[in-house]
Amino acid sequence: MSTPPIDPNEVPQEVKDGVVASVLGGLAMAARLLLSSEPVSVGWVLRRVAAASITALFVGFFLQEHVSSVPLRYAIIGACGYSAPEVADYAAKWLRGKMGQEVEKVTKKSNAKRPGKKRK
Repeated sequence: MSTPPIDPNEVPQEVKDGVVASVLGGLAMAARLLLSSEPVSVGWVLRRVAAASITALFVGFFLQEHVSSVPLRYAIIGACGYSAPEVADYAAKWLRGKMGQEVEKVTKKSNAKRPGKKRK
């Protein structure tokens, strides 16, 4: 038995709003990149637009029940999508720094002089 085709009128409003939010975030990031004068790679642009779209999607789902004004909701979604790549970069650098500190703790202990062995 096959599933019946999806009728666009039967798609839940939450899904429609999520798609709109994701597109808004991606477009905000695309506009920002178009206004930038620094040279960037295609992969860098795709990562940034994906981060903005995913963030806007989740922010849109979260704000749906908390902000009743549609223009205000879309403004917040666009702003979050616009700033998402910098927040993600900061979080990644912070996480790498923390991981590096933990690695240093382990490597310092393993490289310490062992009693009874002579080093040349």
